[in-house]
Amino acid sequence: MPNWGGGAKCGACEKTVYHAEEIQCNGRSFHKSCFLCMACRKALDSTTVAAHESEIYCKTCYGRKYGPKGVGFGQGAGCLSTDTGDHLGLNLQQGSPKPARPSTPTNASKFAKKMADVDKCPRCGKSVYAAEKIMGGGKPWHKSCFRCAICGKSLESTNVTDKDGELYCKVCYAKNFGPKGIGFGGLTQVEKKE
Repeated sequence: MPNWGGGAKCGACEKTVYHAEEIQCNGRSFHKSCFLCMACRKALDSTTVAAHESEIYCKTCYGRKYGPKGVGFGQGAGCLSTDTGDHLGLNLQQGSPKPARPSTPTNASKFAKKMADVDKCPRCGKSVYAAEKIMGGGKPWHKSCFRCAICGKSLESTNVTDKDGELYCKVCYAKNFGPKGIGFGGLTQVEKKE
């Protein structure tokens, strides 16, 4: 049939669509004012439209009407658990009800897992985070706790020694745990037994 009206017919209102007001979708023409979701009447554009045969929907309504059904489906499409689907001609409440949610969480949150995995400083017992961690004696320490247990001197990898889970500078370690006698640990004479 010849089109004497000058333009294509709108897919929504069936009136003539002139070039200046035309939006094309799925091989059909629409007025800008008629380019609306068939379910919720929300204005559409090229990024929000989802076409099904001759019908156009927003992505949310399209997901509700044509997406997968069942427990756990529809959330990505914006479907709320309170949505009955009546405005789409659907009955989403069919079938068995959703299982009751357990009172205690089965999986801890990512944050809780991350907090549980944080190392503890042997000196102060507080959490040691990556920005402040120094390894010594196979354990993580705070920079401020990485000191000799006897003299309190700040330690580095070149002067640290560990014994029984505690850190010492080399001088204190030698005095307290090293060999005894002349030339060892700062002693200058051998103690004589009387």
